Amino acid sequence: MRRSDIRNIVIIAHVDHGKTTLVDCLLRQSGQFRDSQLREERILDSNDLEKERGITITAKNIALPYQGVKINIIDTPGHADFGGEVERVLQMADGALLLIDAAEGPLPQTRFVLGKALECGLKPIVVVNKIDRPDARPMQVLDEAFELMLELGGEELVDDFPHIFTTSREGYATHDPKVRGESMEPLLDLVLEKIPGPVVEQDKPLQMMVTTLDWSEFMGRIAIGRVRAGTISKGQRVKLFQAGGDSI
Repeated sequence: MRRSDIRNIVIIAHVDHGKTTLVDCLLRQSGQFRDSQLREERILDSNDLEKERGITITAKNIALPYQGVKINIIDTPGHADFGGEVERVLQMADGALLLIDAAEGPLPQTRFVLGKALECGLKPIVVVNKIDRPDARPMQVLDEAFELMLELGGEELVDDFPHIFTTSREGYATHDPKVRGESMEPLLDLVLEKIPGPVVEQDKPLQMMVTTLDWSEFMGRIAIGRVRAGTISKGQRVKLFQAGGDSI
């Protein structure tokens, strides 16, 4: 059964191409947070090392409601040192937003993360970001992304090559880089149109693939992952199994 009320997407990019800032912008425009919660930049970078270095080290998960659909967004590390984290969380998604700096164009980590996304069967939406930069060259960068897709074996995707232009600093997305937008809604509309909902076999026993472990002072240890089969509800007791089949 395919769920039409959910979208699972992962944001991938070279380091400093604007993933976390884009997620911040989406959060600010979602209306889900109080002003006091939005005073900091890089809202999802929670540990001290991430805030100190200004980079995302561990994948973060958020959910945004939009037009009756729950959009689960995974912000991934862009630095090459944390490529293993990216590979692991790609399995949680049904589609990807590939962010590319409108001035710098595709860089080595762009090639790496796009290649891994294609290997996982994810269809990417190309997001040419930072179009407000004085040295931005959005249409050229879009062409470079198209060529990179071909080089990595994405020939079947080029007939339907979804893309959009954004500036997280100015807070808008647009289909024409020469036309100023009003919000990030065109990006979310494209996600609903191009990214399929997840397939879940609800009539089978619960199977949840855990990809991330976290800790909360209130909740304790938290397992984050994707339900592949069955259903899970609040307060339900479940067993967590290791790869070898032993329960934890």
